[in-house]
Parts: sequence; structure tokens; C-alpha cells
Amino acid sequence: MPLSKVLHLKSAVTALPDGTIVGWPSAVDDQTLFPQFLATPEESGAHVVVLGGNQLLIAADCPESAAMYCSMGYEPVEVDIGEFQKLEGCVTCLSVRLRS
Repeated sequence: MPLSKVLHLKSAVTALPDGTIVGWPSAVDDQTLFPQFLATPEESGAHVVVLGGNQLLIAADCPESAAMYCSMGYEPVEVDIGEFQKLEGCVTCLSVRLRS
């Protein structure tokens, strides 16, 4: 996957359970590489963590993206990470998934 606009892939896109790849268009070199690419209205809206069921962890600063996910049947769980975002942090890089 060619990356020239971001440090790592998770800074540009996230895979949803239904196979849709959501992303911030300005951060993706070639959107056509993803069969089901969906552009997010805000940059941080592209960074979500699937919590299970229909819940998605999402930064609180992207209400349009949260509304988009709601319209897709997901339940956004918003968290304020404003201080981390000042240093380019997002919910994906701040999360560690544990499965039992």
C-alpha cells in the first residue's frame, strides 16, 4: 500500500466490519485501491475503533462523521482526545485491543 501523505496506514483509513474502508481523502494516495472506500467529512472521523456489536469509538470533534456512522447503523461512542490530537494522536493509535 503506497503511503506518502501519512506516517502509517491507520492514520489514513479504518476498516469497518462490513468491509467498508473509511478514510480522509487528503491522506489517501489512491482511493481506488480500496473496493469500498467511503470518505469521511472530518479527518478524525476516519480514525475509529470497532468496539464490538455496532459500537465505534470516535473522537468527539467530528460530529458530521458521527452522524454518518449513525446513518449506517453504527453507534458512535465519542471521547474527548483534544490534548492528544494536538500531537497528532487519534483513537486508533491510543487504543490497544485485547481479546479473550
